[in-house]
Amino acid sequence: MSIKVAINGFGTIGKRVADAVDAQDDMEIVGVTKTGPSFGCGLAEKKGFPLYCTFDDADRISSFAESGYKCQGGLSDLLAVADIVIDCAPGKMGADNLAKYKAAGVKHIFQGGEKHTLTGRSYTSSANHADNLGVDGARVVSCNTTGLSRTLVPLYEHCGSLKVECTMIRRAADPGDSKKGPINAIAPVLKVPSHHGPDVMTVKPEIEINSLAVAVPTTIMHVHAIVADLPEGHGLTTESVLEM
Repeated sequence: MSIKVAINGFGTIGKRVADAVDAQDDMEIVGVTKTGPSFGCGLAEKKGFPLYCTFDDADRISSFAESGYKCQGGLSDLLAVADIVIDCAPGKMGADNLAKYKAAGVKHIFQGGEKHTLTGRSYTSSANHADNLGVDGARVVSCNTTGLSRTLVPLYEHCGSLKVECTMIRRAADPGDSKKGPINAIAPVLKVPSHHGPDVMTVKPEIEINSLAVAVPTTIMHVHAIVADLPEGHGLTTESVLEM
């Protein structure tokens, strides 16, 4: 029996999540949402994903048909046929969406734009998969926190303790948002630590980590500069770390 998956927010993250879910043999995408008619609607139809509106507003729903797209209904209609919803909506919408998911009795996974406090549980496969089995809801940590965890958790598990200072040199915007800044500037995140270190500790509290971040004018990638203090007798070499 396939798990019926809804994806609320078929944007930069939602499209990737949809492709990943669609590749599983025990999952079925029962619908994706858009706030209104746009290019993403055509992509959803091309891939065979049922299209829904992010809102239950009748005028918004009818606007899809006016642009030539078949909309199956609003978010409530989608939740009624789903076992679980992957929330890929923009950040800071989580609290409102969470109330809707709970009211519908649907399990939920939020992407990294939301804070740990929203669900009280954070997840990344490299650190705490078993801890999240059977829960009703969780937040997946951000892409940068996921990358840090993949690097640091194996080191911690080998060494038994780990102290880390890291600097995140992060792209300022997603590829589709190149109109956003900064332009010809490097913008520091003045809050220390940046969210990345504390977020690592939501999935592996035993790692002692402090983080800084700057945003640079590129849409290509992020860079992690990591200094890890390993305990005496760790026995690691450059080659063994790379093999991890």
